[in-house]
Amino acid sequence: MQIKVNFLDNLRLEAKFDDFSVIADQPIRYKGDGSAPGPFDYFLASSALCAAYFVKVYCNARDIPTENIRLSQNNIVDPENRYNQIFKIDVELPEDISDKDRTGIIRSIDRCTVKKVVQTGPDFQINVVENLDDDAQALLDVPELAGEGTLITGKDLPLEQTIAKMTGLLADLGMRIEVTSWRNIVPNVWSLNIRDADSQMCFTNGKGATKDAALASALGEFMERLNCNFFYNDQYFGEEIANAKFVHYPNEKWFQPGPEDELPEGILDDYCLEIYNPDDELCGSHLIDTNSGNIERGVCSLPYVRQSDGETVYFPSNLIENLFLSNGMSAGNTIEEAQVQCLSEIFERAVKREILENELALPDVPEEVLIRYPNIVEGIKGLEEQGFPILVKDASLGGQFPVMCVTLMNPRTGGVFASFGAHPDFEVALERCVTELMQGRSFEGMNDVPKPTFESLAVTEPNNFVEHFIDSTGVVSWRFFSNKADFDFVDWDFTAGGTHSTKEEASALFDLLKDLGKEAYMATYTELGVPAVRILVPDFSEVYPVEDLVWDNTNKSLFFRDDILNIHSRSDDEIEALLERLEESELDNYTDIITLIGVEFDENTVWGQLTILELKLLLCLALGRLEEAKEFTEMFLQFNDNTVERGLFYQAMDVALEVILADDMDISEYEHNFRRMFGDERMDAVLGSIAGTVRFYGLTPTNNRLEGLDKHLRLVESYRKLHAARSAVHSG
Repeated sequence: MQIKVNFLDNLRLEAKFDDFSVIADQPIRYKGDGSAPGPFDYFLASSALCAAYFVKVYCNARDIPTENIRLSQNNIVDPENRYNQIFKIDVELPEDISDKDRTGIIRSIDRCTVKKVVQTGPDFQINVVENLDDDAQALLDVPELAGEGTLITGKDLPLEQTIAKMTGLLADLGMRIEVTSWRNIVPNVWSLNIRDADSQMCFTNGKGATKDAALASALGEFMERLNCNFFYNDQYFGEEIANAKFVHYPNEKWFQPGPEDELPEGILDDYCLEIYNPDDELCGSHLIDTNSGNIERGVCSLPYVRQSDGETVYFPSNLIENLFLSNGMSAGNTIEEAQVQCLSEIFERAVKREILENELALPDVPEEVLIRYPNIVEGIKGLEEQGFPILVKDASLGGQFPVMCVTLMNPRTGGVFASFGAHPDFEVALERCVTELMQGRSFEGMNDVPKPTFESLAVTEPNNFVEHFIDSTGVVSWRFFSNKADFDFVDWDFTAGGTHSTKEEASALFDLLKDLGKEAYMATYTELGVPAVRILVPDFSEVYPVEDLVWDNTNKSLFFRDDILNIHSRSDDEIEALLERLEESELDNYTDIITLIGVEFDENTVWGQLTILELKLLLCLALGRLEEAKEFTEMFLQFNDNTVERGLFYQAMDVALEVILADDMDISEYEHNFRRMFGDERMDAVLGSIAGTVRFYGLTPTNNRLEGLDKHLRLVESYRKLHAARSAVHSG
């Protein structure tokens, strides 16, 4: 994690990371002002807090209350060497906690990350650099190439070359990639998380049987998402980029809707129109892209090559971002490698959907087949030794598709986690299931997986598949666990006779789509220095239902974004119109404003926690519509998951409105004790909001230029780097 430090007045320092800011000072006896803890104090507190965190996780997983658990830490300093210290952590447990859980809690404290890092002994490297923003590779441990390097099945270059190439390309883009976590808690299963140190919303996870394979996986996914603009899906780019020569790619085209908002001529083809506009309800305005919000410019569309005949078809960027998420995108050492990875994932998700929604039971992989892959078996054995029964299933649906499934059962909670993997090679598909299963997860994290159900509606409803797509934590049917399989086991192989040529494998996977009667469309990207593809297979690879284009399109943000960003400068008439639009839209009251308008706010601010419900409440207060504000306040308090401070503000608002709206009460009779209960500052804000002298309490002013929204501006700045690179290639 990158921590940037600012020098403040006297000895005060500010450490900034993610969306947080920490102030440190020194005691007065050391010439400081004593205004904040010192750096070493934070260090001491971190180990105590880390120990308490692991206690809390252990207790939460077992429904053990923590109200009567107390923890403290003392550091005992060696008088002869003050750097030699003992951290003595004491934990007080209630008498009714079992001996088993007492032992479990002590063991959980022993897993404290701060403790383990200190015991291992971190290595400090201190350097003088010309510019802190340079040397982007410095945050990654790039393996050296020894001999011919490590070549694994499915990859066209050794891992070391892949890692070196991709880190070099990211450095050239000016992106500082840092590793935020490594995990290797079972044999031959590695995972990690990497991110852009300057824009933490740009992150990916990697997985593999080795450390280098996992790093190459994470970097490949990072390059894939840069090439396909996925980090910036649904996000507002701002006015400058919206009016630039191009918004997404230099080869994009803009089409104007017809005079009656008809779909523009020149987008999609007849095959796609039958799928995406079956009832002739789709309009041109539905396809305005969210990123630019440039209605006057028209429908931004991107060229894709139809694989059946090589013809170019233009897909609205709005349609792609609304329906496909990250399905169908990949980067690789070669175009063919990227195609294989991309098509494999498309089949994996389509087959997973078929299995889940039809509640199919899959055949077990026989032991005599599993023993061919000792490294994978060792990882599975490691999970079972931790108390998690593992089911290894053939998900090929009778040898039709190159898909496998490994399912973990958690007897402690009754939950299950079904992991799917696909690749033309049986072993690679199986390995991906196991590494996906533990990607970024701890054993404690397996306590959060959902329980199976016999309720078919819970399994088949569309959002369940979205949950499975995002992190595989959707609901699974109990019918999935039947010993009576719907298919026979097939010892399949889609590797073109074992040649492992990625070109032949890609061709075989395209042929498989063709045999299903599916049309595939592909965009190829090379401007950022690594081959990447995005493949769309209409009526097969979508994640969200087609109806979302009409009924739940992300570009609904265009109806609200300008007014919300400029809310402090809007007139009462404009505020009333905004409130009416929100009511008429029938949007979920608990949708957050970040999602609604595609602008990132610091999560630690009121903006960052703001929902449509709270916005409506504040709009009613600004308009003096106190009875409606009272109703919204009651709803907020009933389902509040906001901060304690915000909850207290609305608790005070609720009682103040109760009094003011009552005919038999006067606020002057209650104000004194309200102030004693809630404090003068909070009551001033409450009474000012009711009187109209305080408007939109807690929301700092902003505007279309996104001034003050550092988190979003960092994201936009990240995108500018790609925009500049594409401009340079295009102009050159």
